[in-house]
Amino acid sequence: MFKSLMNALKVKEIRVKILFTLLMLAVIRFGSAIPVPGMNIAEFQRWFSDLTSGNDTFGFLDRFTGGSFEKMSILALNITPYITSSIIVQLLTIAIPKFEEWQRDGEDGRKKLTALTRYFTIALALIQSIAMAIGFYRTRNFLTVDKSIFLVVQIVAALTAGSAFLMWIGERITDRGVGNGISIVLTINILSRMPNDISGLFKQFVFGKPIARGVVSAIIILAVIVAMVVLVVVLNGAERKIPVQYAKKIQGRKTYGGNRSEIPLKVNTAGVMPIIFAMSLFQFPALITQLTGYKGDGIWGKIMAYLNQGNWCDPNHWNYSIGLVVYVLLLIFFAYFYTSISFNPIEIAENMKKQGGFIPGIRPGKPTSEYLTSILNYIIFIGACGLIIIGVLPIFFNGMFGAKVSFGGTSLIIVVSVILETIKQVESQMLVRNYKGFLED
Repeated sequence: MFKSLMNALKVKEIRVKILFTLLMLAVIRFGSAIPVPGMNIAEFQRWFSDLTSGNDTFGFLDRFTGGSFEKMSILALNITPYITSSIIVQLLTIAIPKFEEWQRDGEDGRKKLTALTRYFTIALALIQSIAMAIGFYRTRNFLTVDKSIFLVVQIVAALTAGSAFLMWIGERITDRGVGNGISIVLTINILSRMPNDISGLFKQFVFGKPIARGVVSAIIILAVIVAMVVLVVVLNGAERKIPVQYAKKIQGRKTYGGNRSEIPLKVNTAGVMPIIFAMSLFQFPALITQLTGYKGDGIWGKIMAYLNQGNWCDPNHWNYSIGLVVYVLLLIFFAYFYTSISFNPIEIAENMKKQGGFIPGIRPGKPTSEYLTSILNYIIFIGACGLIIIGVLPIFFNGMFGAKVSFGGTSLIIVVSVILETIKQVESQMLVRNYKGFLED
């Protein structure tokens, strides 16, 4: 990895792209420190600290915004509206035939879907900022100036513009930087929280403790972090390759085809989406409860306690871990669900049949689609088990030992996947440049 980076820095064109990307990331971190007009930041942070002390609903959002939400900066919404919009558009391509047609149209269709995602992003950012502004208006201590409609408009405009600005930066990084812009923006937000988390772990379990206990604790912390990173790397790169043979065609005196190819099926086909879907489903009731001001008494309060991951794996309240069992089942369900909408074995089998391709030992058509489905179901389960380990391990240590960190399973998968993908893109750009230089010579 470091060798690839050093080689890339020697190439002026790629060096400029890397520097441009770093400059854009610096702008993001600078914007994360600019507060929303009229906000009492100290009071908001006190409220946020009390809110997240026993519930991780807003903490999950703050991890994805790199602390911008806790600081209530102009980038508080960050790119979460864009992520939500991308998921919505991706699901709509399955439900609406016109969108599915756009997806198959190549570059022109992708441009239409990208434009639609932008519109959804602005709409969602506007809705969220209006809801937050109304909440601030109703809370006396959150605002430092006299309440007015003009102040509400200022807050809405600042939050919506901040989200749109980050979307623009992400697209500029994709076009003029190293690529994969939106994912890089999300990654830098997550990485910005990790030093504080690691420092907090060492203060909690290492510093000030007896030497033997501190050394053992440090080794355990480092071993768990390294093991999770290695597992994410393995899970991200693992794939099952299905061999494909193409039949020979004779036209005149020439023979075409007859070559071999492969269909790479990733073990973690759904990526991080099952964790995001499951956590979003768990956090939605808690989010509504907090926004409506409900105190959580009675049966609903019990349900909220089971849904709160802060209560899972607690030795004093093992009954709340029923929520963890439901969470694991949801991870498995969404792993199969998301793969079913992103990978269509029937379509793959039909395309292979049209091109004269077949899997050795498997007849073309329906038998091929059934074979791909059976293989896919097997590897999806393996990928889901890997996701469960990555997603549950931080929750286990949090419940058993009170080790609260922001870089959970979701964060690690995103960070490692984006870093590996970015390295691949830089290497591919260097390869293209070498080919161009060879042709020009």
